[in-house]
Amino acid sequence: MKATLYYRGALSSCNYDCPYCPFSKTTDSKETLAKDKQQLADFMSWVREQQGAGHELSIFFNPYGEALVHSWYREAMTELSHMPHVAKVAIQTNLSVKLDWTEQLARGKAAFWVTYHPGQTKQANFLSQCMKLYEQRIPFSVGSVGIRSAFPAIEELRKLLPEDVYLWVNAFKDQKAYYTEEDIAHLSRIDPLFQLNIPDYNSFGKSCDAGANVFYIQGSGIVKRCYSDRRVIGQLYRDGLEGLSADRPCGMKKCGCYIGYIHMPELKLDEVYGKSLLERIPAGFAR
Repeated sequence: MKATLYYRGALSSCNYDCPYCPFSKTTDSKETLAKDKQQLADFMSWVREQQGAGHELSIFFNPYGEALVHSWYREAMTELSHMPHVAKVAIQTNLSVKLDWTEQLARGKAAFWVTYHPGQTKQANFLSQCMKLYEQRIPFSVGSVGIRSAFPAIEELRKLLPEDVYLWVNAFKDQKAYYTEEDIAHLSRIDPLFQLNIPDYNSFGKSCDAGANVFYIQGSGIVKRCYSDRRVIGQLYRDGLEGLSADRPCGMKKCGCYIGYIHMPELKLDEVYGKSLLERIPAGFAR
């Protein structure tokens, strides 16, 4: 089976303190970090075993907080990128960690979903980190939440990044009707796909790959249908992919987050992002 696995362990801490994020400047205890490390070790053991089962896996780490400050995530990404049955490994990160380890990543398999947080880091430092990936020809996208106070910094970053690096803007949805038509036009000039992220798509009862060949793995091995439709559909280490897979229409009224709605077949977003759907790089930008 070809499967996409989103993995999220016990980690819930971040080195940034963005005002809109519930995990900003939280600190995990030693016990929680030890638990997170062991959970990832268990997941890695399971992934290694899947080569013999004939599965092809794409893996995306979407932690609550920043994972790459912890060595076990860096080591996992490196190892996964070299596994023959792993087609892709990607991670959501603020890219604040040193990047000397990325030289060990297998080219063509590892990718980064990089979030830019104006106010949490100096733009020059962030740009320097991005350019280290760019010079190594490691695929990555860059993006930010489109809150109005961040517009100037996002626009400036777009000017500074190489043209073939895609910069996405996530629509700020905590306030209804947040954007004016002028805002949308402005952000669409920065991110030509911004308007794809604005809607909350009607999803209830509709077909979705979530639960069929896309799975949301918790550190304990519990598997949920989706990050938003949190129905528990099984246990990875007990049921395996064959035992988990089934067609499961969406149980949520709306789907408004990229990592969810990209798996709705009717949107045909695989035609937009191609092989870089996971790390959010449109086909025309992929290097």
